[in-house]
Amino acid sequence: MCQTFILIARAIVGWALCGATIGIARKITTLRDALVIHAVATPIIFTILSSIYFGLFGGIRPATTAAIFVVIVVSLDALVVAPLIEKSFDMFRSILGTWLPFALIFLATWLTGRLTTGQP
Repeated sequence: MCQTFILIARAIVGWALCGATIGIARKITTLRDALVIHAVATPIIFTILSSIYFGLFGGIRPATTAAIFVVIVVSLDALVVAPLIEKSFDMFRSILGTWLPFALIFLATWLTGRLTTGQP
């Protein structure tokens, strides 16, 4: 139970840090540059969070952890960001702004889990 809560909390923290990254970047640069910054920051953020998680708990299988992180981030984007912040679901049309970061979250978490735990 505690491990599940910590896993979910890490995903939410990662989502919030990615949101802060895109939010700050949009205020100081162009939208395109902000999306690039976000795409670069996302795997760094999730590598750090997942390395701490796997290091402390060993975690569940890396692919499962990665999938849970992505499902939580996609859900929060669909339930919070799109309707309440963006007031549009157009963000889901952007490969650079949405789909690439989702893929990078999965990849960064999965690879970190593989390297940290040795699990397949």
